Parts: sequence; C-alpha cells; structure tokens
Amino acid sequence: MSHSSARVLAPISAVVLFFLYFFGLTRTGLMGPDEPRYAAIGRAMAATGDWITPRLWGAPWFEKPAFLYWMTAAGFKLGLGPDLAPRLPVALASVAFLIYFFVVLRREFGDRAAWYSAAILATSAGWLAYSHVAITDLPMSAAFAAAMFGLITGTPSVRASLVAGALLGVAVLAKGLVPLVLFIPALWFLRQRIRDLAILFAAAIVVATPWYALVTLRNGTTFLNEFIWKHHFGRFLNSALQHERPLWFYVPVVLAALFPWTPLLALLFQRRLFQDRRALFLAVWFAWGFLFFSISRNKLPGYLLPLMPPLAALVGMALASTTRARFVLPACGLLLCLVPGLAGMLPQALAAGISHAFFHLSWSWAFVGVGISMVCTFLCGWRRPDWAVGVVAAGTTIFLVGVIWHVYPELDGRLSGRSAQSMTCLPPLSRSQRYSIEYYAGKDLPDCK
Repeated sequence: MSHSSARVLAPISAVVLFFLYFFGLTRTGLMGPDEPRYAAIGRAMAATGDWITPRLWGAPWFEKPAFLYWMTAAGFKLGLGPDLAPRLPVALASVAFLIYFFVVLRREFGDRAAWYSAAILATSAGWLAYSHVAITDLPMSAAFAAAMFGLITGTPSVRASLVAGALLGVAVLAKGLVPLVLFIPALWFLRQRIRDLAILFAAAIVVATPWYALVTLRNGTTFLNEFIWKHHFGRFLNSALQHERPLWFYVPVVLAALFPWTPLLALLFQRRLFQDRRALFLAVWFAWGFLFFSISRNKLPGYLLPLMPPLAALVGMALASTTRARFVLPACGLLLCLVPGLAGMLPQALAAGISHAFFHLSWSWAFVGVGISMVCTFLCGWRRPDWAVGVVAAGTTIFLVGVIWHVYPELDGRLSGRSAQSMTCLPPLSRSQRYSIEYYAGKDLPDCK
C-alpha cells in the first residue's frame, strides 16, 4: 500500500469505524435472553457496591464471571443510561482491539496485510453483530485475541509476556476457563520459551485469581458447582442447557460470520502461506478452537468469536500476497446485494427461529451489489486491490447503517421490553421478552393472574 493511499484511508477508516460500531446503539432496546439479564446484574453492582457476587434481582447469579458486569456497572456510574451503559463499553472494547490488531499486523506483516485484515474483521458480520450487544463473547474474544497476537512475534520480551498474561487473565475474568483451553496452541509454539510462559501465567494468575478467590470465599461450593461444573463441564459434556447442535454446525457459522468476505476463504488453500511460522500459529489457533467447539455438545454461534481474528488475519495475509484478487473481491462486493433480504429476515428469525423467516431478494439493491462488484473488478484490473477492499468495506458500512435505521426500530417493537416498562405483571411471553421487560421495569415481575 502506498503512502498516499494510507493518508487517504486513515481518516476514512475513522469515519467508517464510527458508523460501524457507535451509530444506532440505542435504536433498539436490550434483547435476547442474555443481554437484559447481564445488564441488570451490572446495574445492581453499580447500585449496591458489591463488585464480587453477581446478583440478578437480589439472588446470586453464577453463569458468567464478573468482567462484563464491571464494564456495565462503570457505564451506569458514568450516567450512560439503560441502553448505552451496557453496550458502549463493548463497542469501545471492540474498536480498541481492532486498532491493536492493525498495529500488530502492520509491525509483523506490513501495511497491506494489516489494512486488509483489519478491514475484513471490522466489517465481518460475526464481529460486528457481537460488538453491538452487551454479552460476554466480545470482551473475552478481544482480550484473548490480543493476548495471542502479543505472542506472535519471534522476539521474546518480559514486557510482551506480562501484557499477554494480563490480557489472558482478563479473558478468564470475562468468560471463565475456556480461554485457557484455547491457549493450548500457544503452549506448543512457545514450548522452548519456558521463562516467557512462566511470566505470562504469573501475570494471568495475578489478574484473574483475586475475583475467583473472593467469590468462592463468599459463596463456597454454590459458586463452584454452578459456575465450574454446570457452565463449563456441563456445557461441554451434556445437552441439559438445550443448545445441542450437530458436529458440522460451525461450518455454516464460519461462512456467515465472515460475510461479505466469505469468498476470500478460497485464498487460504496455498501452501506457501503457511511456510511462515507466524501464519502457521494463526492457522493452528483457529483449527484447534474450531475442533474443540465442534466436539462440544452445546454450541452457540458466539462461541466461535475468538477464532475470527486469526481467520481474518490469515485471509488478509493471503489477499496481500495473491494475484487472484480480481476474482474474489468482486464476489465479495456482489454478496452485499443479499443484505436487504437478510435484514428483512432478521426480526422473524430472532422472534421465532431462522426456519420461520423468509428471504426476499430486493432487485433494486441487487443492482447496487452488482455495481459494487463491477467497481471492484475495475479497481483490481487497475492493480488497486486496496481500494477495492475499501469499496467493499464502505458498501458494508452503508448497508449496515440502512439496517440499523430501518430494521432496528422493528426489532425494538417486537423483541425489546423498552416500551413496556410500565407493566406491573407479565402475560405469557417468551423468556427473551420477559427478561427485557423486567430489565426496563427494574424489578422481577410476577405473572399476571
């Protein structure tokens, strides 16, 4: 990438990041079974001053560790309100990681690979979706991926090990022990750097242990049984939590999570890419995590989020070194014509499941996708694939703004309890609607008689 391109793309990237991650965060109220409950726990922490034991409507709640609740509580302490207090810290964490991601990749692989990788991750459907909701997947994934990318350099240092260890500790505080399992590939690649590993784990223990020790001292075996056994071993070994999925479940999840950049996966089938030990590290990180989550009995799309950064980095590196960009980048642009139809499916898919939602192709928007694809073809033929990547990223941003502006209000009316916060009892509702109404009402509501 030329210096002139970098000077132009830098301010454009800042504007794009704003619209991707901060625009419309309050266009819909908190939704789903998890977001309202986690936000209620964070609000209770801010109100009571008890930053150790998570409580939902006064009762201890040990489904997740405390880091997300601390983020939400800080938002409430700053007076952000019931919508921004839970969501803004997650969006900020996502953008902070994206900047770090770009800086590390530029140092290791150069400007072009860094720009491609960061643009791909920032505008991929999976990373975007989880950056807009206040649940634990994004904070854990950002902290864990930052720790792993901090180790990618071949030059060891005490400082890098300390920072990586602290970030690993934050990841453990964000979502439990899963980051330690995902860290196993790093143990193999760093097996000859015993000192660095010792420093790293010492830092992780210093960061993560105090909360785990204090919450165990206060709550005893109740915490250990609920958090460790039920929500770790139980999720992996049995289907009691009703998220059992087939072994192949994550194959379509990966394809959808990388949208609209899915065609770029074809570039990974080149042996020379993995002759670089750093690229091999990223590939093993992704493959091990994909295998681990696939053999688990319980599967949710968000579990795969910590594998998105290494995949985006690999795809960006492959794109930077290929001569076939003129084939795959136009295909990425063409996929954008599907966005309006997919957005139209969203309310029904979230309300009743994807099998009950119907896709309708908008022919007017299909022509827009075709136009973006043709522009990418022209730019690649002109040997400006960096600008073609920018066109697809800008197109994704424009489509996302349209979805937020037009679809989010419908989601708010159908799935959020923000407009029903004055209710004093609850008629028969889905648990997602129930939790959202209770969150905005600020209390656990009884059933209507």
